[in-house]
Amino acid sequence: MPKIKTHSSSKKRFRLTASGKVRFNSAMRRHRLISKTKQAKERNQGTKIMSESDARVIRRHMLPNG
Repeated sequence: MPKIKTHSSSKKRFRLTASGKVRFNSAMRRHRLISKTKQAKERNQGTKIMSESDARVIRRHMLPNG
């Protein structure tokens, strides 16, 4: 049985928490920040927890080795 390879771009974009949830960095924080409100910029700070339906695909197909 061949080994299952991890999706290379996924290991750069997602991290698994100790309880198995998927963390990811928020988008919309790279450029054109002058036109965005302070609240919009604060909302997109830091990392977020992915919804369970999307996280299932990441865990099963893209990060199978955890």
